[in-house]
Amino acid sequence: MTDAGDADVATSGYLISAPWRSSGKTAVTMGLARAAQRRKLTVQTFKKGPDYIDPLWLGAASGRGCYNLDPWLQADDELLTTFNKASPGALSLVEGTMGLHDGLQSDGSDSNAAIARLLKLPVILVVDCRGMHRTVAALINGIQQFDSQVRYAGVILNRLRSDRHAHKIRTALRDHCDIKLLGEIPEADSIHIEEKQLGLMPAPELNRYSRQIDNAADLISANCDLADIFSNTETATAADEASLSATVVRGKKIRVGVAQDEAFHFYYQDDLDTLRERGVELIVLSPLRDKFPDNLDGLLIGGGFPERYAEALMQNRFFRESLSTAIHSGLVVHAECGGLMYLCRSLILDDGVFDMVGVFDADVTMCEKPQGRGYMKLRHLHDDSAIAAHEFHHSSISFDQPLPYTYAVERGYGIDGEHDGVIFANTYASYAHFRHTRASPWIDGLMDRIKQQNNRHG
Repeated sequence: MTDAGDADVATSGYLISAPWRSSGKTAVTMGLARAAQRRKLTVQTFKKGPDYIDPLWLGAASGRGCYNLDPWLQADDELLTTFNKASPGALSLVEGTMGLHDGLQSDGSDSNAAIARLLKLPVILVVDCRGMHRTVAALINGIQQFDSQVRYAGVILNRLRSDRHAHKIRTALRDHCDIKLLGEIPEADSIHIEEKQLGLMPAPELNRYSRQIDNAADLISANCDLADIFSNTETATAADEASLSATVVRGKKIRVGVAQDEAFHFYYQDDLDTLRERGVELIVLSPLRDKFPDNLDGLLIGGGFPERYAEALMQNRFFRESLSTAIHSGLVVHAECGGLMYLCRSLILDDGVFDMVGVFDADVTMCEKPQGRGYMKLRHLHDDSAIAAHEFHHSSISFDQPLPYTYAVERGYGIDGEHDGVIFANTYASYAHFRHTRASPWIDGLMDRIKQQNNRHG
């Protein structure tokens, strides 16, 4: 990752990171977002990396869609464009992933610290203090000295077990560190977010998620110096919402359905923005409870957790059969991971076999361990182009007959460890999750397929 140089980057905000994962970054970030919202500040949240789940919480906390910043999938200028386009007039809160200096590259060029430098944002360091007191001071000193170009707004001490515990750490910081203490948060079950196979429990699955966000904001407000944290962000009070909305292309809109409910909800906010900018009308629908709509030009079925809702998906027989008919008639479909699973014949779970759409003659079996996890490098078998993507799935698929694959997998697992992507009619489905960038222009392909299909039908 290169230096931002003199790029015009908004600096009203923070990158929130930690020494290691599961330190409470998401709870702190969503608490800060909701606390800022209560102060009538316009808040724009971001998440580093390919995560879909944390952005659901952060978006719910801020009242605005959360955007991902990902140096693996985006070039530096694309990452900056994503940030600058969403952040004007807003307090920007960027939640990191894993540890502050962690990334795939050994030189740290794709780390959270590198993004903080690129965006010229100071870091709020969240430290999980369980099992430590004076060592916290040594830890912070080491982190600060590791990269002298990173600026720090301060530290928030998290999961403190007692006043005595907090006093010991506070004294050590005063005596040995040059960093501002911004907050001391006690251990609190009220803001704990249950973790599942793919990390944090997705917000749409929790009826109580709004209460948890409010609990986090209450805890942050009571135990952090918000006057200091928000002291330089008062310019973020009067954002022009109209200027932040997507530009709509004039003319007849293309209608694309988006499967979005508890079972399917993994989409990048800027991908949805890009579709709207191209004149697409997005029709939100639920395979769990809706009827399949008429007159769609295309359909997105993103990732999610169809295995948790297999019974309800099977019971909505009208949707499944109508979707199958539409696909056989040439409907353009882009399906990823959970979407691929849904399009198969059946989903095999411990408590039974559940009928799915049946476009692919294949059965899906859930596995205890991840079958594919992390970033992917794919090579398109048609034109030999390289594509970056990511995957995280606990299922495997058995096809009745071998199908021609779309991609060779150079990094990752995909469907069989060597290939990913299958096609039926105008339906493209894969375990890979794609993000629309110069290196992976999947929306271009989707729009071309829709245009071709519409031309065939006059």
